[in-house]
Amino acid sequence: MEYAPIVSAPDSVEELKKLVVSHKIEEVECTIADIHGVARGKLMPASKFVALNPTFLPYSIFFQSITGDYLEFDSEAYMTEVDIQLVPDLTTVRTLPWARSPSLMVIHDLMFQDGRPVESGPRNVLKRVLKLYEDRNWKPVVAPEIEFYLTERNTDPDLPLQPPIGRSGRQSVGRQSFSMMAIDEYEPIIEDIYKFAEVMGLEIDTLTQEGGPAQLEVNMAHGDALDLADQVFVFKRLIREAAMRHDCYATFMAKPMKNHPGSAMHIHQSVVDISTGQNIFSNQDGSASDLFHYFIGGQQKYLGASTCLLAPYVNSYRRLMPGDSAPINLEWSKDNRSAGLRVPNSGPNSRRVENRIAGMDTNPYLALASSLATGYLGMMNKIKCQEEFKGDAHEADFGLPRGLLESLIVLDEAPEFQAILGQEFCDLYKALKQHEFNEYMMVVSPWEREHLLLTV
Repeated sequence: MEYAPIVSAPDSVEELKKLVVSHKIEEVECTIADIHGVARGKLMPASKFVALNPTFLPYSIFFQSITGDYLEFDSEAYMTEVDIQLVPDLTTVRTLPWARSPSLMVIHDLMFQDGRPVESGPRNVLKRVLKLYEDRNWKPVVAPEIEFYLTERNTDPDLPLQPPIGRSGRQSVGRQSFSMMAIDEYEPIIEDIYKFAEVMGLEIDTLTQEGGPAQLEVNMAHGDALDLADQVFVFKRLIREAAMRHDCYATFMAKPMKNHPGSAMHIHQSVVDISTGQNIFSNQDGSASDLFHYFIGGQQKYLGASTCLLAPYVNSYRRLMPGDSAPINLEWSKDNRSAGLRVPNSGPNSRRVENRIAGMDTNPYLALASSLATGYLGMMNKIKCQEEFKGDAHEADFGLPRGLLESLIVLDEAPEFQAILGQEFCDLYKALKQHEFNEYMMVVSPWEREHLLLTV
């Protein structure tokens, strides 16, 4: 079934009601992103949604690990499972093009019943950081890049993932970066991605073949950080739905296949003066400003503490390994993709820093919040960056946490960074990731059975 795109988001209850009638909407998804970036919420008839009566979810949704298990946490609000209110952001109203009946998706904010924002809500974490910029009359401008793999259906987790059969009848073997023929192999899926994106009002800047088999990248146009986080949140679901229509999966795991590149979410970042619209990373004469170098300095100092947010699972660190295409340190360099912090070739108005650390398994709200928080701390504290790195940064010393537990320790040692994101959120996040690591350690892997069973 084909659905008409929404030309503009409703700015009032009356406009919302008109939209529901004109598009013959039957159902509305009231959606939030949990700690992991998973869409949760409630589905309701459109006639009930337009009344905008209060809708609630239990606070305990933020205490689930990625497996669905609940952790033990000393919180009265959690133990009593208090209700938190879903507050719709009408600027996020979008048609659901894959739904069987005309439906809308609306992203919500979360508030306690006394009016306080729920600090553990990832969208609120990002809003908290953006408010700090706004208080300085600054506005971050970002452009995320979405990398993902298409795979055959995989219903047995003990079996390795395989690329799907393309229109040639063969599987991709990878290492075909920027190949147009490789993109053509999966043209029906890509067509649905474009079609869904158009209906949902999402702008695709470019789409390319990456280095892995059936690995694709969607580049997004630069813009407002909150809007772009919303778009990545929606895009991940959109891409999965497009793949499912063609009997295959789309995965955003950071390292889904052995001996193939991982999937990143590179984040291009700049900051403009709200009053003038000028890029504060450039001086009037076009040279790089002190704030530009301080922003990099803050990223170099605090992205280690942010790594557990940018690489949130044990699998994430399989991507951040020597010998692969992913960065292994926080060196900065101009037009150098081996560096963790790349400064692309650009004019003064578009001078920016590309954070190449984040994996595609990250929660987009937390990734943008934490990355921008590190740059903010650098500018506020005038943290000088290191000298620009020359050469292949893959040959430099490993400068990132090597695993999830190590990254949690680095976060724990950065109280000023935690204060920016919110201490309540950080305490919950650390406990949740420790719980997930403990869950992971209960699993015996094929590697252990292969090499230890009859050897040790």
